[in-house]
Amino acid sequence: MPPNCLPKGYDYERDGGHMSEVLGTPTLIKGGLAVDDRGVLRFVNDFNPQDAGVKRFYQVQNHASGFVRAWHGHTKGSKFVYCVQGSAIVLATQLPAIGIPGEDIDAKYVSRTMLSSTCPSMLVIPPNYYNGFKTLGENTILVFFTTTTMEEDKTDDFRLDWDRFGKKIWEVKYR
Repeated sequence: MPPNCLPKGYDYERDGGHMSEVLGTPTLIKGGLAVDDRGVLRFVNDFNPQDAGVKRFYQVQNHASGFVRAWHGHTKGSKFVYCVQGSAIVLATQLPAIGIPGEDIDAKYVSRTMLSSTCPSMLVIPPNYYNGFKTLGENTILVFFTTTTMEEDKTDDFRLDWDRFGKKIWEVKYR
């Protein structure tokens, strides 16, 4: 992670910016930025859409800062989330293997990742995870790349209310 992306005193793992990088769990692919007299270049060079099996993408922009969109899950497709503008908290939790999706989830198993356009990175959300996000600034824009088509998603779509784990889970943690 480029040193200018992290606030002074911020510990990447302690403060929730890191999720396990074990295969099958949400992973952060670190990017970077280059600045010169021409402007700013943001990149995530270790993300290859073709190798990842990306079939489509969509862009999401809320009408207001602090708005939450959650919980949305799939058992088959992976998602890759990139913050184009602004910043957002992205949460993810595994779908339960048994029972109605969402019944057996405990909030302590919810992962939290901060995405910001000032610190380029791509969050990988594998199959069998719910995800959601909260925008932290005006005009925040997230781009989602997915490995499934709209037709495939129609039979693999699980939803929970945004406050399924309470409202505190979405709060900004002041330090």
